[in-house]
Amino acid sequence: MFLIDKARKQFAVPIDDGSGANASLAPLSDIAEAFEELALLAASGDLHLSTFCHACSHVSVLFGCLGLAFKFAELEYVSKVRNLTEASATFTTLHDILDFDVANDTVKVQGSYSRNLRRVRQGLDLIRALFEQFLTSDDYCLKEAASTAYAEVCAPYHTWAVRTAVSAGMYALPTREQLLIKLNETEQSAEKKMRRYIKASIPVIKYIDKLYISRNITLDW
Repeated sequence: MFLIDKARKQFAVPIDDGSGANASLAPLSDIAEAFEELALLAASGDLHLSTFCHACSHVSVLFGCLGLAFKFAELEYVSKVRNLTEASATFTTLHDILDFDVANDTVKVQGSYSRNLRRVRQGLDLIRALFEQFLTSDDYCLKEAASTAYAEVCAPYHTWAVRTAVSAGMYALPTREQLLIKLNETEQSAEKKMRRYIKASIPVIKYIDKLYISRNITLDW
C-alpha cells in the first residue's frame, strides 16, 4: 500500500489552469462537477460563453495525460478554448458567436469562433467516447479504448496523415493503471466520475449541435 501511495504522489500531475496557480489534484471531480453545472444551464436557457470555457478548461488535463497519441487533440483543444475564452470578453453566449459568424459568412472559416466551438465540441465528445470505452471492461486496455473512441469521433474528419500519426502514437499511451495514477484515482472512484461526465456531457454536446442545426448548418465537418 505504501508503494502504491508513493507512486500516486510521484505521478499525479498538478494542472496549470493558465492563471499561474496549480489546479486541483482531482481533475475528474472538477470535470464532472463543471459539466453537471453546464448540463443544468443548457436545459434552462442560454449557455454563457465564459462559463462554458471555464468548464472546458478542466478537460485539458485529460489530453495531457494521454501522451503523444493525443497531442494533436491537446494542442488543438487548448488553443480553441483559449480563443473562445478571449471572445467571451465581447460575446455573452454561445448563440452570440454563431450569430456573429453567420452574419459575416465565416462559420467554417479557419480560426472563426464557430469553427473553434465545433472543434472544442469534438474534443468533449472524444473524452465522452473514451470514458465509455474505458468503462466497458475492467481489463479493457487504454490503447483499445482510445483507438475505438478516436475512430468514432475524430477519424472521419482527419486526413490520412493525421490518422496514421495518431495510430502510431497509440503505442505510447500509458497503461490503464498509469492513467489512474496520473489522475489520482482508483478504478472505483474513476468509474463514478467518468459516468457523471458521460451523463452530463451528452446534453451539452446536443445543445451545441442544435446551435448549428437551428441555423441550417450541417455537422459533417
